Amino acid sequence: MDILIDVILRAGRSAVELSLFVLLPVMVVMLSLMRLLEAKGALDWLVARLAPVLRPLGLTGLGVFAAVQINFVSFAAPVATLAMMDQRGTSDRHLAATLAMVMAMAQANASFPLAALGLRLGPVLLFSLIGGLAAATATYYGFGRGLNAAEQPLDETLHHPSAETAKGVLDVINRAGAEAFKIAVGAIPMLVLSLVVVTALRAGGAIDLLTPLLAPTMAALHLDTALILPTLTKYLAGGTAMMGVMDEMLRAGTATPAMLNQGAGFLIHPLDIPGVAVLISSGRRVAAVWKPAALGAGVGILVRTLGHALIG
Repeated sequence: MDILIDVILRAGRSAVELSLFVLLPVMVVMLSLMRLLEAKGALDWLVARLAPVLRPLGLTGLGVFAAVQINFVSFAAPVATLAMMDQRGTSDRHLAATLAMVMAMAQANASFPLAALGLRLGPVLLFSLIGGLAAATATYYGFGRGLNAAEQPLDETLHHPSAETAKGVLDVINRAGAEAFKIAVGAIPMLVLSLVVVTALRAGGAIDLLTPLLAPTMAALHLDTALILPTLTKYLAGGTAMMGVMDEMLRAGTATPAMLNQGAGFLIHPLDIPGVAVLISSGRRVAAVWKPAALGAGVGILVRTLGHALIG
């Protein structure tokens, strides 16, 4: 019993430190910046110019906005955009392509905090864009080609708070700070539980049993077998939990920043059990197209994985 209590206390301390001293400051800055850009209309300007270029890949204007949200806010940020697409008459085919893109891209709530631990953010964002576009294209022209492509008259107007005055700017920053605090505090329970479970898996020998089974695949991709533990954590408990495990491994010396960068392609994205559950909660039609979207996302993640494995 004493051993269990000690494990829980150490997991709790690590989770709180990671959440409040790494995740919270990064998310406050990034969310404030994103919300100010939204309020100033900069993101609307960007979306209006990118949408015609990306439309042949199966993405609408709101789809482009979802890509910005997943890369620079958090994995849950596109839920509101997907809900708008569901309600405003976007076709099932475009919905599937957008969902696939979101599930294949790097989630900001993991990538930016991990940058403080040695992750190279430039390659992550570059391969995130390439992988997201590959996922959308594969879904729109491949896995989702049988879906309904008919669209209702679309309203793709994005409604943002104003930041024309000093008070407006302060209100935007305060709302962004509150949103960041909610994300950081909300991550603590999952971080604690995942770190406790990971310790139990190690002690029970589960990792030792899986290592020889997965080693050939890891070797083919030029990846270290030490990544098996964060990979299992990621797909079962989500990206935030993986971040906690990776932080612990880096502190213990069982992982290196180079290893983290090599595995970024398949470790940092929302295609996991918690991530898919959150994303498909955005609407009935979104939930209906998750299977072709997940297959397309797999293509995008494979592209990202190969890219990161090649450049290290």
